[in-house]
Amino acid sequence: MEQEEKRDLNGWVDFLGRAEIPVLKSTIRDLTVLRANPDKVSAGAVADLIARDPLMTVRLLRYLQQHKHSKQQRELVQVEQVLLMMGVESFFNKVMPQVLVEDMLRPHLQALVNVLQVINRSHRASGYAMQWAGKRYDMHFEEVRIAALLHDIAEILMWCFAPQSMLRIRELQVRDKHMRSRSAQEEVLGFALMDLQRVLAKEWALPELLLTLTDAEFANQPRVRNVLLAVNLARHSANGWDDAALPDDYAGIAELLNITPEQVMVMIEAEAGIACDISKPHA
Repeated sequence: MEQEEKRDLNGWVDFLGRAEIPVLKSTIRDLTVLRANPDKVSAGAVADLIARDPLMTVRLLRYLQQHKHSKQQRELVQVEQVLLMMGVESFFNKVMPQVLVEDMLRPHLQALVNVLQVINRSHRASGYAMQWAGKRYDMHFEEVRIAALLHDIAEILMWCFAPQSMLRIRELQVRDKHMRSRSAQEEVLGFALMDLQRVLAKEWALPELLLTLTDAEFANQPRVRNVLLAVNLARHSANGWDDAALPDDYAGIAELLNITPEQVMVMIEAEAGIACDISKPHA
């Protein structure tokens, strides 16, 4: 098995800035089918497909940053707005990738399983975040959605480009249940994934909201809490709807939306088709 190249934080930032970011096979398949039906192609239809794939989303936003006009506003983060500005045909010609996640990680099947789990979790978190932003009448709901979708983008990218290192991090945490993620990442990579994410968010002009998620100064901001609660719900429910941390998630969501935890459970049950039990003990 080919050994991965060792890079420091700046080395990874430079590498990822130039790398061909892969996307999901299903994303390319659906975009290709859409493109073959000119009557159905629109910025909105393309944006809906991109919204399911954090890698395709970050690929588009990185392209926008690398080719931005000198007068372009940083706040341009709505995918449909980006597509309208650059043109749908231009997107197909210039942004559509040649590399698929599934092909890249074919030699590392366990890494593929892990990255698909993180991507699925990210997609679910983005749906929660957008729904709650709507209930809060947040006019910038798209930024909230993208921030939730890209919350774990550094982890996703590293699973794609450094699968052996990411598997070693996972092994460390399996052996030592009390080992913090940051400690394991620093031991293997020499830096924490959140530090990489922070730099990439600045370099690629990702939503400003991403930069505030790990800053304690903004911890009580409703939009920050919206994203973090959505990420937590997606992460904990992935362990099963009996996860011990879920009652705390329901309580936090209830406070955010000014409803009761019981109403939160009904809302989530309606979406997921599951039965939530708030009587489970808190973590």
